[in-house]
Amino acid sequence: MPLPAPGATPLRVLTIAGSDSGGGAGIQADMRTMALLGVHACVAVTAVTVQNTLGVKSFHEVPDEVVAGQIEAVVTDIGIQAAKTGMLASSSIIEVVAATWRRLGLTVPLVVDPVCASMHGDPLLATSALDSLRTELFPLATLVTPNLDEVRLITGIEVIDTEGQRAAAKALHAMGPRWALVKGGHLRTSQFSCDLLYDGNDFYEFDAERLPTDCDHGGGDTLASAIACALAHGYSVPDAVRFGKGWVTECLRAAYPLGGGHGPVSPLFRLGL
Repeated sequence: MPLPAPGATPLRVLTIAGSDSGGGAGIQADMRTMALLGVHACVAVTAVTVQNTLGVKSFHEVPDEVVAGQIEAVVTDIGIQAAKTGMLASSSIIEVVAATWRRLGLTVPLVVDPVCASMHGDPLLATSALDSLRTELFPLATLVTPNLDEVRLITGIEVIDTEGQRAAAKALHAMGPRWALVKGGHLRTSQFSCDLLYDGNDFYEFDAERLPTDCDHGGGDTLASAIACALAHGYSVPDAVRFGKGWVTECLRAAYPLGGGHGPVSPLFRLGL
């Protein structure tokens, strides 16, 4: 993906997500990837988490009107070419994000990473909010990118093989997004990690080698951000997913240990670090 010329205004992508005090996931991960892909990251913070590499201790939701105000302030002045969502925390925040998107008449690509729980199993979305996710936000999405735990919570399908992955993709697509991506990173049935993309008619498979690392914090955020950046550049959805898959694989390869738990995936490889 090309970098903008010095002094040229870069493409802009908005992340609507929570803050990670440990710096490994959330808006911090989004902004790292966006910056290293030459994109100007704009932010609408939905929640402030108290977390580190060992887990999420607690979180504080940002008031609905402040979430909506951040989105409107960015869109009406700076403008965006794509957006992605991460942790939305509650039904009311999901609904205000969807309502603001509709009110502003936004038509740019929207990647919805339906964050329901942290990698440690800590809840990041109230159970009551799942319906709002399905009915309010999914119909606005260009692409949804759940991991297998999120697939189970959203669709009720426990994916244990390729057949289940296909069934889950169909169930997700039926909820309204134009494309559904069922990530296979947690499906440890082979030496490859296969993500499955579905548009209602055709399936697309994206394989990558499974890397032997426990430092994978922020992998989902990084993937969704890279895809959003590619969509902002005008990539087709399959090409954007292919790019994002390659990007997050290299970020996993460059991941580093941090604290006493799971270290973060790292886009710093692009700097040669």
